[in-house]
Amino acid sequence: MFTIVTLFKNIVIHLRSGAKFLFAFIIGLAIIVFAIFLVYKPMYSVTLDGKFIGYTEDKNELQTKINKYMSEGNSDNVAFVEIETLPKYSMCLMKKNTKDKKEDIFNTVIASGVSYYKYYAVLNKGEEKYYVPTYEECEAVINSLKEKESNNIDDITYTIKYETELKEFVDTGTIVANLYVEKPKPKPQPVVVGNRVTATGSVNTSLNVNYSYANLGSVSLIQPVSGVISSRFGARSSIRSSAHTGLDIATSKGTPIAVAASGTVTFAGWKGSYGNLMVVTHADGVQTYYAHCNALYVTAGTYVEQGQIIGEVGTTGNSTGPHLHLEVRVNGVAYNPQNYLYN
Repeated sequence: MFTIVTLFKNIVIHLRSGAKFLFAFIIGLAIIVFAIFLVYKPMYSVTLDGKFIGYTEDKNELQTKINKYMSEGNSDNVAFVEIETLPKYSMCLMKKNTKDKKEDIFNTVIASGVSYYKYYAVLNKGEEKYYVPTYEECEAVINSLKEKESNNIDDITYTIKYETELKEFVDTGTIVANLYVEKPKPKPQPVVVGNRVTATGSVNTSLNVNYSYANLGSVSLIQPVSGVISSRFGARSSIRSSAHTGLDIATSKGTPIAVAASGTVTFAGWKGSYGNLMVVTHADGVQTYYAHCNALYVTAGTYVEQGQIIGEVGTTGNSTGPHLHLEVRVNGVAYNPQNYLYN
C-alpha cells in the first residue's frame, strides 16, 4: 500500500538527486566562468558618431578626463571646450592581450572640440583697444589712469570676452602710456588783451642788427608758433624806417605763443611800434622778443619754462595783420632768427 512514508522517502530521494545535479551544475559553471576570465577581460567598446574608435577598461576614468578637458581646456586662457558629439560605451569581453586605447580615444574625441578663450578687452569710449589675460590687469590699468588723473578716465572700461580666437595681449604699462590723456592746464589769465598796458621791466629797442651767425651758447630755441613767414630779417618796407630787426610769422589772431627757451621775463607791456611786447632773457646774454601780441600772460620778473604759453598772437602796434614779430638778440644786437629757427 502506497503510504505517506513511502511518498516522503521518494521525495527525499529526488531532492538528493536534484541537489547533486545542481551542485554539479554550479561547479561546472564556475569552471567555465573561471576559464573565460583566464582568457578574456571585461572592456568597453567606444564609438563616436557610430564609428568604432577603440576599447577602454575604465569608461568612468575616460569620461571624467573628457569632461575636465571640456570645462578647463589644456592651456592658459581657455575657458571651456565645446564638443558636440560625445562617445558611447558598450560592455564586452575581450582577450587579455587587448590593449586599452584610452589615450587614443581621448585624443580622437577632443580633436573635434572648439576652444573658447577667456580674456579681457580694455575699451575707450566703448571701442576695444587692448587685450589682457586677467581681471587683475584690467583693474591695474584703471587704477593707474586714476592715479595719473587721466582726463579720459570716465571713458575707460573693460569687458570679459569668450572667443574662439585669442587676441594678442599688451602689458599694462604700455596700455596706460597709450591711453593716458593729460588734463588740459587752465589757460592763464592775460595781463592785457588788445589794449595798451603799463609796461613792467626794461627793454633794449636798438636798431643794431648783425647778419652773421652768433653762438647762443647753452640756449636752444623752439618755434613759438607755426605759420607763414611774411617778412624776413633785414627786410625794408614802407611801414618801417629801418632794416627789419626780427622775423614775422603770420598766423591767426589768438594763436598761443610758446616761449622759445626757459628764462626770465624782463619786459612785458606796450612798447610803441612793437605794440604789446614781451622780452625773455635767457642764459649767455641771449634774449627773445615777442611783439604785436593780442594778449600777454605774464609780467616782468616771472620765470618761464621752455614751451610755456606766454601770450597770444595779435596785430597791435605797427602791424598790418595778425602775426608774431620774433627777435633773437645776443648782448643787445639783433641776429637773424632763421639762423636758429624756421629753416
